[in-house]
Amino acid sequence: MARTDRIVQPRAPLPSPHPPPSAAINPHLPPSVNPSLPLPPSGSWGFRRRFRHLVSIHERYLRSWVGRKPAAPADMALVLHSGSGNKNAYKALIAAEYCGVKVELTKNFEMGVSNKTPEFIKMNPLGKVPVLETPDGAVFESNAIARYVARSKGDNLLYGSSLIDYARVEQWMDFAATEVDTNLARWLYPRLGYWPYIPASEEAGIAGLKRALDALNTHLASNTFLVGHSVTLADIVMTCNLYHGFARILTKAFTSEFPHVERYFWTMVNQPNVKKVIGEVKQAEAVPAVQKKAAAPAKPKEVKKEAPKEAPKAVVETPEEEAPKPKPKNPLDLLPPSKMVLDDWKRLYSNTKSNFHEVAVKGFWNMYDPEGYSLWFCEYKYQEENTVSYVTMNKVGGFLQRMDLCRKYAFGKMLVIGSEPPFKLKGLWLFRGQEIPKFVMEEVYDMELYEWTKVDISDEAQKERVNAMIEDLEPFEGEALLDAKCFK
Repeated sequence: MARTDRIVQPRAPLPSPHPPPSAAINPHLPPSVNPSLPLPPSGSWGFRRRFRHLVSIHERYLRSWVGRKPAAPADMALVLHSGSGNKNAYKALIAAEYCGVKVELTKNFEMGVSNKTPEFIKMNPLGKVPVLETPDGAVFESNAIARYVARSKGDNLLYGSSLIDYARVEQWMDFAATEVDTNLARWLYPRLGYWPYIPASEEAGIAGLKRALDALNTHLASNTFLVGHSVTLADIVMTCNLYHGFARILTKAFTSEFPHVERYFWTMVNQPNVKKVIGEVKQAEAVPAVQKKAAAPAKPKEVKKEAPKEAPKAVVETPEEEAPKPKPKNPLDLLPPSKMVLDDWKRLYSNTKSNFHEVAVKGFWNMYDPEGYSLWFCEYKYQEENTVSYVTMNKVGGFLQRMDLCRKYAFGKMLVIGSEPPFKLKGLWLFRGQEIPKFVMEEVYDMELYEWTKVDISDEAQKERVNAMIEDLEPFEGEALLDAKCFK
């Protein structure tokens, strides 16, 4: 006879001796999804179902953690300490526009003064900007500040909508900092006088930047934005870093090699939330000349010490210091007018797509004015060093970038010759005037790396060589052309 007076209690599952980390970091998971419960045998339908369920729960938890709100009151304004034109401050300000977070930019911030006060040094011991002042303390480093602002509200998509989106946003933010911003700085800051100017370092920076923009260009060929189908924090950071380059040193001649990057940048800076912070953007028209005024302050100091003895000396020194101001008048602009219009030749060269020799080459000689212009051959002095193809081509690219300051007065062709190393660098240049412009020889250090020979147009052999270089005729002097670049 069966007993009916005994109540059988269900046995509780034995606790796992090694609870998973997720159980420790997320005590708020519902009991029905307790990861410590044993899984069904692997390979069974139940196992796969339960595994997928656990993964989805943890993914949702991670998303909620990424976008969780801070403990500070949501309506409390954050204060950003920086000047109004700082591209690193733009990152947080643009993120705030997308998130609806209130960020106040400090008024009357003076670099070199405001960031040296004891109060500022307490927030950032290095005295660098920007710094974000929050109710919970200060945050410095621009990307960290932008992350804080983006995570202040959980109802935005600046970090994407999945775990992989989150990782890729972080990936492109790192790329923007280490590949784009770093190499831009190596090129721009020495030319502005902030860092010592070292030609080899600049060339490495330009090569690194081209490599980065080429990778970015490839990604953007099939993507409107960096991650997903809308603006993320990665786009904001990348745009702010590119903005610094486009506005100061990246001319159209440089960026035209990366059409998808161009499209992306102009799309981003015209987004309402971005434009509200940055305003209208104008692309740089020329690469800044190398600043050579660093040594100038030392001389006036020595003169000022003797000034009390001979007062007139101080009066004489003043106009000498101000003399460089009228330099906008280039000596080449003072030459007698030439019948050759350089822009007409450049237009003919660019627009001729067929029958090039008959149309463009012959058209050049019809336009050429030997009294107003001169032709020059150049040949690299150290051809034996050109053992790596891409390094050799980068030399040419860097040279043409630095020649940007004479674009108004010159046209050039540079050829990389040979199918095997060492490769040969040879070129043809058309300059306004009868000599190579003095300011080019002084400002472009590459000029010293080449032997320059003036073309004698009365020599038919030299004229034929000019024709071959304009036309990229191959083989050139019996050798294959590895690459040909035009400066126009």
